[in-house]
Amino acid sequence: MRASELRLMSDEQLIERLDEIREEWRQLRFDRAVGRLQDTRRIWHIRRDIARIRTIQREREIAAEVSELLAETGD
Repeated sequence: MRASELRLMSDEQLIERLDEIREEWRQLRFDRAVGRLQDTRRIWHIRRDIARIRTIQREREIAAEVSELLAETGD
C-alpha cells in the first residue's frame, strides 16, 4: 500500500489496517515455518507496510505535540 493512500486514512482506519496486516504477517510466518509459504516476498511487503503505517502514526503524534506546544506559547 502506498504512503499517500495511508495518509488519507483516519487514525482509527490506520489502527484497523495495522491489526489486519499484523494478523496476515503472523499467518505468513507460521506458513513459512511449516513449509507452506509460496510467496516469500509477501512477508517483505507486509513488513514495509507496517513500517509505513507506524511512520505515519508517529508523524501525526509529532504534529499534534508541535501544535500543542505552539498553542501553549501563543497564549
